[in-house]
Amino acid sequence: MRKVRVALGEESYDIVIGYGLEQELRAFVQGAGFSRQAMLVTDSNVGPLYGENVRAILEAGGLSVTVVTIPAGESSKSLAVAEKLYTRAIELGLDRKSPIFALGGGVVGDLAGFIAATYMRGVPFVQLPTSLLAQVDSSVGGKVAVNHALGKNLIGAFYQPEAVFMDLAMMETLPKREIYTGLGEIIKYGIIYDADFFSYLEQHADAVLALEQEAAVHMIARSCEIKAAVVSQDEKESGLRRILNFGHTMAHAIEKETGYLRYNHGEAVAIGMVGAADISARLGMIEEADVARVTSLIERLHLPTVAEGCTVDAMYKDIFHDKKTINGKVNWVLMEGIGKVTCRNDVLEDVVRAAMAARIGK
Repeated sequence: MRKVRVALGEESYDIVIGYGLEQELRAFVQGAGFSRQAMLVTDSNVGPLYGENVRAILEAGGLSVTVVTIPAGESSKSLAVAEKLYTRAIELGLDRKSPIFALGGGVVGDLAGFIAATYMRGVPFVQLPTSLLAQVDSSVGGKVAVNHALGKNLIGAFYQPEAVFMDLAMMETLPKREIYTGLGEIIKYGIIYDADFFSYLEQHADAVLALEQEAAVHMIARSCEIKAAVVSQDEKESGLRRILNFGHTMAHAIEKETGYLRYNHGEAVAIGMVGAADISARLGMIEEADVARVTSLIERLHLPTVAEGCTVDAMYKDIFHDKKTINGKVNWVLMEGIGKVTCRNDVLEDVVRAAMAARIGK
């Protein structure tokens, strides 16, 4: 078992990582001072597998838990589904100390966290991420949101959980594609912060793909350590935290243009990371050899490097709706080398369009 501390003053919390965390979760609940009524939000994929087991653990800790299941998929991250959860919370008589638990992937965590942040102006929130992507990305750092028809995550808040418990035994039921999508974000941490970690992924690619226990614990814990270090220094994304958006500017455009159906988030980020590396090379910030290393590792971990179903014109237009665009200037996170990135808002249109064109499949 590994613990990673997210240091945010009074809002600090632990990420607990391991195989079989029943005792740790029960002990946490017993000592947390929560009200007895609790809500466990899960989805139609994860709920049937783990919902009752987790409910039993939480109830052994002294809670009375109602399981609420939402349809699996990005379409549940909406105000319409949020309203149903608010109604359920009110019907159950949840008060300001009633915890909301999120059991599932990023959609469940983002939605349940948004409910927790806004119901009664904020109630306790605990993340129980079951997908590799949620474990290394959305469950850490306190970003919660729902989508709007005009863009992803446009309605949300910064709201930190009380704790995050990652029981890696739950990954045994993950489809292979869901494992690959999580690896996209894991690669990102090596690129933006830790060249040695990037090298570790290159050297242990087979163990990483197989989710061998030692490799799984190390890559998840190291990813969480990097994200925790960044978030601890910049909780509200006023500066350093922007580096976590590496690959995401182009990725969000790809997701939007393909209706959030063709590519899942990690796949879109993988394509976007190659795009960002390409822009960096075109600006003379890195060598072509660095682009080749990024592309090679992404391909080795079964992720795409080109997008189908997109046009340059549409993608270019989309990036101006991105939350990272300020006063009409797109803030690109670009590479200065493996393990180091910087933000720039002066990238010329022809450079961006050329990099986008190179990422569109024939």
